[in-house]
Amino acid sequence: MIFEVAVLFLALLWAVSLWLFLNYSKRQRQVLAEQAVGDALRDQRIKDLAKRLDDYQNVTVRMGDTLHELRSVVAPLPDKLLQLEQRDPNDVTFSQAAKLVGMGASVEELTQTCGLTQAEAQLMSKLHRAQ
Repeated sequence: MIFEVAVLFLALLWAVSLWLFLNYSKRQRQVLAEQAVGDALRDQRIKDLAKRLDDYQNVTVRMGDTLHELRSVVAPLPDKLLQLEQRDPNDVTFSQAAKLVGMGASVEELTQTCGLTQAEAQLMSKLHRAQ
């Protein structure tokens, strides 16, 4: 009788152990599956961030190139500004008067804005309106 009880107890202990082991294995598979999903999401996020970083780097390089081009355009401007500041205000360029005539300026406007004489303003008006 004791032997039968011991065998029955061991069989019950074995069944409970088997059940616990199977449940543990099932939980481990679930944890691994969740971890795999998390890893996949993390990997996708890393790829997205790497792409964004590449985009930012490309934009930065293009911006640097543009700034370099702008620097080469702007570099001579101080010299040109100095030349304009040193220019005699009484010295009238006839090209400015020609532009004004092209924009429809009258003889009176040419004499006032450019400082031309009446005869010079009439000549500029006739020359550039005829073209």
